[in-house]
Amino acid sequence: MNNAPLGIDLYLQPTFFVDSEHPDIRRFVKNTIGNEIDKTKIAIKLYYAIRDGWRYNPYNIDLHHTAMKASNIFNRTSKSGYCIEKACLLNACLRVADIPSRFCFFDVKNHIGVEKLMQVLKTDVLVFHACSEVFLNEKWIKVTPAFNIELCQYLSVPPLEFDGENDSIFQQYDSTGGLFMEYLKDYGSFHDVPHDMFVRLLHQSYPHFFEKQEDKAMVNMG
Repeated sequence: MNNAPLGIDLYLQPTFFVDSEHPDIRRFVKNTIGNEIDKTKIAIKLYYAIRDGWRYNPYNIDLHHTAMKASNIFNRTSKSGYCIEKACLLNACLRVADIPSRFCFFDVKNHIGVEKLMQVLKTDVLVFHACSEVFLNEKWIKVTPAFNIELCQYLSVPPLEFDGENDSIFQQYDSTGGLFMEYLKDYGSFHDVPHDMFVRLLHQSYPHFFEKQEDKAMVNMG
């Protein structure tokens, strides 16, 4: 880390949501990386462990602060999470391995997506979709652990692979060359989950949904 840019240590520290000091997460990282010492190879191992170890589930969003902590996501019996949760868990694991990590957020348009979700949201625009950024070989690389391989196969979309050198973000095309996902807005990078911003954008973008919820912190789309 001697040649790392000034301020990079911020992205190694535990936060409220990225609680990388939690013993269960630390144990998981140790078991996942084994004796590997190369940071790039470690990041790749952790990416695949999170991508496929927790399935993507956007239908049950718990906005309570404690529910969005990495340790809560890790210990969830359903072994699932939506994009922000899976990015949070990956970031926690990377920080345990002494690899700087942070969040980046986008609005995206899903052109084929999950029809049920589109019907609930009344739009094909997904607000504040998340990925991780990892600092390797003196540069920040975007990587998306959200979509597990089984889901990608179901949607006929190539799963996102990560080589530790190049950005691995949202699939733009499906396996036939059709448009799958389109970027609309980039919110930038954050060292922790910007919870208030996320909740505010959900209410602004999908107000009809929250009107039906008794507990406004529980967004059950099932």
